[in-house]
Amino acid sequence: MFGSQKSRILITCPKGLSPYVREELSTLEFPVLSEGIAAVLTEGTLSDTMLLNLYLRTGHRVLFLLRDFHAAHADELYENVYDIGWEDFLTADGYICVTSHVENPTIRDSRFANLKCKDAIVDRLMIRYGSRPDSGSERNRSVVHLFWKDDQCSIYLDTSGEPLSKRGYRKIPFKAPMQETLAAAVILATGFSGSSNLVNPMCGSGTLAIEAALIGLNKASGLLRDNFGFMHIRGFERGYWDELTERAKSLVRETLQGRIIATDRDPEAVDSAKKNAAAAGVGHLIEFGTCDFGETPVPDGGGVVLFNPEYGERMGRKKDLEETYRGVGDFMKKSCRGYKGFIFTGNPDLAKNVGLRTRRRIQFFNSEIECRLLEYELYEGSRKRQGNNEIKGEDRDVSQI
Repeated sequence: MFGSQKSRILITCPKGLSPYVREELSTLEFPVLSEGIAAVLTEGTLSDTMLLNLYLRTGHRVLFLLRDFHAAHADELYENVYDIGWEDFLTADGYICVTSHVENPTIRDSRFANLKCKDAIVDRLMIRYGSRPDSGSERNRSVVHLFWKDDQCSIYLDTSGEPLSKRGYRKIPFKAPMQETLAAAVILATGFSGSSNLVNPMCGSGTLAIEAALIGLNKASGLLRDNFGFMHIRGFERGYWDELTERAKSLVRETLQGRIIATDRDPEAVDSAKKNAAAAGVGHLIEFGTCDFGETPVPDGGGVVLFNPEYGERMGRKKDLEETYRGVGDFMKKSCRGYKGFIFTGNPDLAKNVGLRTRRRIQFFNSEIECRLLEYELYEGSRKRQGNNEIKGEDRDVSQI
């Protein structure tokens, strides 16, 4: 077993998702020590990292701190890394990958820092075991992460290995899909829980619909993976991991109360989405269809309608996209009354064409693109002013976008 020694645990995440990681940590009853724009700090044991990797939907990596120290240059880095008891965590017949974030004036190429860190680890293991583990760039076994800014260094065990965004179900990505962690955060921001309907026109490769199904089922995203970094740390106990996963499986709901409908006009996209949903084990819960977004069926009972339209400005496309956004607004206004309407976009100018009042504007980042999840007021029946005077004309409020 990993033991009961506590340390700081850094959960990294895509830029802007830290509030969702914080909420997930609170739900899992972990303390939140601090929060940045792309990370949340908590604490726990190495065993706790197994639970975090299993349940976190919006985090990228679960980093377990081994040591903080000062290092002004590469030789000092080597000495401090060598001084860590690597034989307690790694084996001589294993494989090590070193990743890093380096901002040090003496280092021009972070690969050099990685090399010095790796040399210190394998040299110590050579002294202790008489043989050296293999090393390289693959993150499918033991992963060590170096954070080095100025003369401040932190060395972590990356207990995730591959980022948690790599759930394992996206077999066919199809046209720059939304990352799974971002998609999960977007679904959580809409308030969808599986008790109502979710309609997702322009579904692309299906990531939003799939993450919604996983959330609705209360299915831990870590159940989709069979390999994590912690599995290659000395002392990993398979029996405890099996207990955690069996517990997680027992919490999965059998079905959803509402329906998930996902459509796209591209048959290739729909085919990709179906295969990805099947790989995630939720294919039977999502009703896929090939049609224009305006023909997407909207079931009675209300829920969430969520669009992720194109928001690039490729040559010759701006006029078409303006028309698309107008059409999205018309569809929500006419076909989605009683629903909460959402558009995820990185182009606020295009969003002005929707022609509906914006209720909320939630900031996200898709890679480096600043985006907004826009929520729109979709009323059941006509909206009245006080005194029963019906609002005349189009309900536009583009100044708030």
